Amino acid sequence: MKQALRLAEKAKGHTSPNPMVGAVIVQNGHVVGRGYHRQAGSPHAEVIALKKAGPKTRGATIYLNLEPCCHTSKRTPPCVPAVQSSGVRRVVVAMRDPNPKVRGKGIRQLRRAGIQVDVGCMEREAQELNQVFSHWIRTGLPFVILKAAMTLDGKIATATGESQWITGELARQHVHELRSQVDAIMVGIGTVIKDNPELSVRKGLSSQRSTHARQPTRIVLDSRLRISPTSKVLRWTLEQPSILCTTAQAPKTKKALLKKAHVTVLEFPQKKGHVSLTACFQTLGKLGITNVLVEGGSELHAAILHGGFANQVQLYVAPRMLGGQNAKGVIGGQSPTHLSQAFSIDDLTVEMLGDDMVLTGKVHSV
Repeated sequence: MKQALRLAEKAKGHTSPNPMVGAVIVQNGHVVGRGYHRQAGSPHAEVIALKKAGPKTRGATIYLNLEPCCHTSKRTPPCVPAVQSSGVRRVVVAMRDPNPKVRGKGIRQLRRAGIQVDVGCMEREAQELNQVFSHWIRTGLPFVILKAAMTLDGKIATATGESQWITGELARQHVHELRSQVDAIMVGIGTVIKDNPELSVRKGLSSQRSTHARQPTRIVLDSRLRISPTSKVLRWTLEQPSILCTTAQAPKTKKALLKKAHVTVLEFPQKKGHVSLTACFQTLGKLGITNVLVEGGSELHAAILHGGFANQVQLYVAPRMLGGQNAKGVIGGQSPTHLSQAFSIDDLTVEMLGDDMVLTGKVHSV
């Protein structure tokens, strides 16, 4: 099962909106076939592994980190019939598929066909691997990661707004790797006006955009469409989509011009003059965007945290301190009056990136 999980993870960032799946076939203690789902629309892990194993599948055991699919409402055939006809004697599944179209049905079909099915081997690791897929399936909303680079005392910019670069080279490389694994990056219009980011995956640390990496969709929250048509975030829209989330406050003429430039403009209800995050995330989920990396400023971080949309934080911390009440903190808005109202972070991990560190944890849902 460890091999199946490692195989599945090789496709991280490429299978959305599908889950990551690996398959390993064992015959008489020897691996006779391996495979993993490389990207949406391509053959599934089971099919690849069965093909590689050939006639050696007779009486073998197949290890899968996710229950095999059994429905036809997708681009590829269901895997359960392929497993049944292969002659496999036993199927070991780490976790059930949370998709209502499967959710135990694949396991039941295999058992009815006389195949032994064992469920739960390394289930916790399997759940962790496909946490984004499970969250999207269960809620219809994207899995939201709040990312920020900050000083040791929690500042993301000086009082004058200077923020480049707080962290070093290894941390910035790590961010580009993270970008290549998500469906979309979200910022507010304030970040676009101030920093004019490109929001792309780059080659190393050069300013050159990578032509090989999977480029995430760029999402800008801009309630009045203040964005300049020359903003970097609106470049290469045919290769890397840009979505502007706005409201009825935005000028219709500007909406039309942006749409002509192949920019997707989505209008949402407003909440206190801003785009409704509830409506926005619901729509993004329906569009098949399973996870979003938020690289906004402190106010956007606060809105997403207080709205209950954040699932994970990824904070890059540099060994320096700014101090001062007027330096920008990582979370804006009003501070709670009691410590009991603080956001709790679970399963916190720490990784050193040169002199910097990255803190990753799950936002505790109250």
